[in-house]
Amino acid sequence: MLDIKQITAGYGKATVLENLSLSVIEGQCHAVLGPNGAGKSTLLKSITGTVHPNIGQIIFKDKDISNEKTHNIARMGISLSPENRRLFRDLSVKENLEIATIYSINKNIKKNLDFVYQIFPRLKERINQKAGTMSGGEQQMLAIGRALMLEPEILLLDEPSMGLAHIIKEQIFEGIKKIKETGKTILIVEQDATMILPIADKISIFEHGNIVWEGNPSELSGNNSIKSAYLGL
Repeated sequence: MLDIKQITAGYGKATVLENLSLSVIEGQCHAVLGPNGAGKSTLLKSITGTVHPNIGQIIFKDKDISNEKTHNIARMGISLSPENRRLFRDLSVKENLEIATIYSINKNIKKNLDFVYQIFPRLKERINQKAGTMSGGEQQMLAIGRALMLEPEILLLDEPSMGLAHIIKEQIFEGIKKIKETGKTILIVEQDATMILPIADKISIFEHGNIVWEGNPSELSGNNSIKSAYLGL
C-alpha cells in the first residue's frame, strides 16, 4: 500500500532520514521502533507532507505523493494521529471528532462516530465533555478517534503511549488491536516495544535516520542483541 523509496529528508540543512526505504503492506500493522531522535516522527511527517523529501519517492497506491500537500494526502486516505495529540481543547469530544470531517470527501459522520465509540467506549461516555478537561489517556483515545473519522486506508500513529501510565497504555493498545482486527492498515511509531510487539506484523528499528533491523516479532524475540541494544528488553 505504501512504499518509501530511498528518501532523504530533514529540516533546513539538518538531514534526519538518509536513503531510507520502507514498505507497508495492506492490512498489516507495521511498527517503527527506536530511541528519541532516530527519525521516526520525521518519517510520518514526510508521508503526510509536512516535510518533503529532498531525494527519493513516497508511493501510496501507485501514486507518487512525495510533493503533495497535506490536505490532499489526507483526502487520498492517509490519516495521522499526531504526537502530543493536538486536540481542540475547548471543543467537546463530539465536536473534535466531527471537525475532522469538514474537508473530508466521505461524510458518513454517524457511521464513523459509531465506529469510534465501538473502539473506545469511554469517548461515548464523555461525548459532551471538553477535550481539555479529559485525562491524558482519554485525550489519546480522542486523537486516534479523530484520525479514524476520515475513514483512512492507512492509519498513522505517532507515539500513542507517550506519557501514559502502563494501565492506560493497555487500554490504548486494546483499542489499536480492535482497529487492526477490522483490517485497517496501520503504521505506528512507538518507543514502548512491549506494548506494540503483540500487535505488530512487521517491525523496523530506526537509529540515526536509518533502519538497523527489520523483521517480524518472532524473529525479534530470538535476537537478544537487538532487543538489548535498541529496545531495552
